[in-house]
Amino acid sequence: MKKVVLIAIAALFSLNTFAQSEPKVGLNIGDKAPNLSFEDPNGKIISLDDLKGQMVLIDFWASWCRPCRIENPNLVKTYKQFKYAEFENAKGFTIYSYSLDKSKDAWQRAIMQDGLNWPNHVSDLAGWGAKGAQTYNVRFIPQAYLINGDGVIVGKGNNVRGANLSKLLNNLKK
Repeated sequence: MKKVVLIAIAALFSLNTFAQSEPKVGLNIGDKAPNLSFEDPNGKIISLDDLKGQMVLIDFWASWCRPCRIENPNLVKTYKQFKYAEFENAKGFTIYSYSLDKSKDAWQRAIMQDGLNWPNHVSDLAGWGAKGAQTYNVRFIPQAYLINGDGVIVGKGNNVRGANLSKLLNNLKK
């Protein structure tokens, strides 16, 4: 009888541990987003993991990308609208802008011209060879992923562009 009870307790413990385990790291909705750690224009390392607890849009873009530049006013508007919002498991919204530029001057100029006022701008200035773009399998830009306060992907692709981004964020608000 003691063996049966011990086996049952062990089974319950195993199920509980399994239920609390972290999602796998990947690029699909429900996966834990791969970490990125790159330099901002001033040489400071900004890590995606440092933004845990916030809703984060990872935005792959470049100064020379016309569709990216056309999308930027929407990102500015969305950032202003949601930066202090309360979400299910996140406080505030921010953007982690990863540039595929090769020219630091062009990158910085585009940030200023487009009024991209959030603090998280990063690049390794490697163009299409950028390590972060390789990690996220970026084949076109603009491309984006929305991650929640736990670092889990909750939106990607066209669902996090234009008016769809605002709709999704509204649905995720408390």
